[in-house]
Amino acid sequence: MPLKSLYNSNVFLKSVFAICLFLILFITGVSYKQIQDLSFSSSQVVQTYKVNVELEQIISYLKDAETGQRGFIITNDSVYLEPYLASREKINNSLATLKELTKQSDKQQENLKNLNVSIEERLENFAATYASYVKRDMDTPEFKGLFLAGKTTMDSIRSQVSNMIVLEGQKLENRRDTYKDDVRFTPIFLFVLVLLTLVLLVISYAKIQSDVKKLKRANAKLEVFKESTNKSEIIAKHGNWIWHIEDDYFEYSDNMFRLLGEEPQSFESTIENFMQFVHPDDLEKLSAQVEQMMVDEDLPFINYRIIRKSGEMRYFKARGQKVSGTDFKKKLIGTTHDITDEVENLLKLEERNFELERNNEELSAFNHVASHDLQEPLRKIQTFLSRLEDKEKNNLSDSGKQYVERIVSAATRMRLLIDDLLQFSRTNKSDQIFEASNLNHLLEEAKLDISEKIEAKKAIINAEVLPEGCVIPFQIQQLFTNILGNALKYAKEDVAPIIDVSYAKIKAKDDTRLDSQKADYYHRVVFKDNGIGFEQEYAEKIFELFNRLHNRESYSGTGIGLAICKKIVENHKGYIFASGMPNEGAVFSIFFPIDEK
Repeated sequence: MPLKSLYNSNVFLKSVFAICLFLILFITGVSYKQIQDLSFSSSQVVQTYKVNVELEQIISYLKDAETGQRGFIITNDSVYLEPYLASREKINNSLATLKELTKQSDKQQENLKNLNVSIEERLENFAATYASYVKRDMDTPEFKGLFLAGKTTMDSIRSQVSNMIVLEGQKLENRRDTYKDDVRFTPIFLFVLVLLTLVLLVISYAKIQSDVKKLKRANAKLEVFKESTNKSEIIAKHGNWIWHIEDDYFEYSDNMFRLLGEEPQSFESTIENFMQFVHPDDLEKLSAQVEQMMVDEDLPFINYRIIRKSGEMRYFKARGQKVSGTDFKKKLIGTTHDITDEVENLLKLEERNFELERNNEELSAFNHVASHDLQEPLRKIQTFLSRLEDKEKNNLSDSGKQYVERIVSAATRMRLLIDDLLQFSRTNKSDQIFEASNLNHLLEEAKLDISEKIEAKKAIINAEVLPEGCVIPFQIQQLFTNILGNALKYAKEDVAPIIDVSYAKIKAKDDTRLDSQKADYYHRVVFKDNGIGFEQEYAEKIFELFNRLHNRESYSGTGIGLAICKKIVENHKGYIFASGMPNEGAVFSIFFPIDEK
């Protein structure tokens, strides 16, 4: 893990505090041990001092006994025997004290046993000397020998005491050296540990300060977010609620109360209080769904109505989902939307759809009239005009003949207009069936529809191989027919029309005019002619209904053909674009989306 990530993690602070706690406890333990060692060293010094004192006391008691015995021998005064008589008890007490003081040292215990033997010898020597003195055997060699033996034993005792004192001194010196090393090393070690602990605490403090600043910034953002959430609830007309499953109580957001027409937190957040606002006709259904929610711990979308205290009825939609919180307790978090506007808009839309259906019926009736009732009198007019031309033409004046020609022309235009309107209305129907079709076959059918015009104009049509597609066959055939017919209509005089039909599969992102959200790929079919063309500023207007770029005398037509083409392409969710130059021809690019699913 990178150092920066480790520093920013929660584990870092926990680890640092654990280390600091360990170091503090360790320092406390070391300090306690140091105090214990110091106390032990002090006790050892005192013990050594007591051992030395007791040893010196034993020597002193023996000397006192020896001096008292000699004083008695010289003066024959029994007063001098008092130290001698008391010496044994005092010496025994000192030996008992030394035995207790040196119980931790086997060497000193052994020395003490030897010393005890020597002291016993010396005391026995005292007793023998005293007995000889009482018998007045002082001039004998035995008496002198006792004195000499006493001196030798006393020297041995002094030597043994001296050795024991030296041994105690060595032990004390060793303890002092060890203690000095501990005292010299321990402060440095403790200082390093304390310094390290302080460094870690400073780092922890800096981290805590940094976290506190981040927490303050986060809290500030959270407050802003909370406020924006409250505002968004008001704007979006929804309220939030939480059901604490394990503790079985509810929380409502402020706007939840506003949706009910009440002030925020104006009553206790309970199901019973909420149900008081539910429409009586929806109460039983909603209660059953809430009971099911408490069993399943889930709430699918439900719709119901509420009635505010003002008498206003509102439409609500609610949804809930179970989650686990940071406290590992289950909760059901839900949201309730006020969908009154949506319901009212839906009702309006249904009403408009009803009106649209009624208008479509009227339009169908109009189409029936246009295709039958209007065409019938028009056919009679054309029939009577035809008979008038055949039988009465010679009886008409020149002006009469001119009037008849104009009537025939007007009737023909009216017939053509009715046919084009019918075709346009057919392209508006949404019940056409899409079929898998070969566009090459549809193009050939379109060419057959206008074969007479093609032959009359001596037109040349060059077409690449077109793909198969899911289309409305008769509409695509009509599209091709209109595009080819348009090219033939606006051909140059005395120049044979040449129409090139090309195909390519392209990516939507390669042409900025296409919507890549509809499809990633498109079929592109291009019709290019060598006709009279048009100004590019009219490239969009030519697809408008009844829009004509040329007068009726120069070029026939109703201005509906290209509008039909655009409608057909839109029915196939495609695009059609036109481009042209005067006297250089026109180009019509048609794009059909490719469904690759």
